[in-house]
Amino acid sequence: MKALILVDIQNDFCPGGALPVPEGDKIVPVVNELMPHFDLVVATQDWHPRDHGSFAANHSGKKPGDVVELNGLQQILWPAHCVQGSPGAAFRKGLDLSRVDKIVQKGTDPGVDSYSGFFDNGGRKATGLGDYLKERGVSDVYVCGLATDYCVKFTALDAVKLGFRTWVVEDACRGVELRPGDVGKAKRQMRSRGVTVIASESILEESMR
Repeated sequence: MKALILVDIQNDFCPGGALPVPEGDKIVPVVNELMPHFDLVVATQDWHPRDHGSFAANHSGKKPGDVVELNGLQQILWPAHCVQGSPGAAFRKGLDLSRVDKIVQKGTDPGVDSYSGFFDNGGRKATGLGDYLKERGVSDVYVCGLATDYCVKFTALDAVKLGFRTWVVEDACRGVELRPGDVGKAKRQMRSRGVTVIASESILEESMR
């Protein structure tokens, strides 16, 4: 059984948002085209409390891009984004939510960030996504969304750790590129851990056979 995971396709990660990923909105038509070809579709949603420890505004004298220690973990500080109930936390307009079977919210604990859709950054607490997929007999996981070099990467790496055959749909993702080359580095890291990076076209062609 195949599942498609839509990672954080939210307003704040698209142009005009608080933490925009370049061309983040361009993936929506590709994602919509992919969804009908999967047995199960799950969307993750960054859902931060206003006092989240990853927000630079919550650390005196710090700015986005600075690195601090947060509960024993190295934490990059970001602009406040995807605050619970805010317009920025909403899914991007045009994303076909009618095909989404489950929404998994992450980043809800102010003391730890959660890039992965499966676990917080310390690997201490699960979101429930892994159990949900296994209970439904999912063996193959395809990951797309925002951003390639952060939440997509960590979601894919955790999927492999949990025993799923894992793909990342390259053209249905976009990267932050905080440092030049981050996206390429993320793809190499994912491949080295057993993730297959593919194009949406190959999925659509396979479905037509």
